[in-house]
Amino acid sequence: MDGEDEQVLRGRVYGAEPDQPGPLTGQTYVELVGGPLDGLLLDVTGWTQDEIGTGVALETELGQFGSGGRALYDPRPGDPGRFDWTGDSP
Repeated sequence: MDGEDEQVLRGRVYGAEPDQPGPLTGQTYVELVGGPLDGLLLDVTGWTQDEIGTGVALETELGQFGSGGRALYDPRPGDPGRFDWTGDSP
């Protein structure tokens, strides 16, 4: 992914429709940091602390395994607003 593609993704919401302008008022988001989804926001509205604490495996075609692969993100210790990339999975 080149720098221009990364700028297009920054501030967008993971899984949102392309025409959605960005985060919605009243929702809770974490920023994905590093990896193929760097700069995207993940909507965690309604998630429990246990769900947030376990991290996520998000489908993406942009990772090491291409179509059907997943990017793995875990919560950043001491920073509840960010999830850090920990690798890719098939």
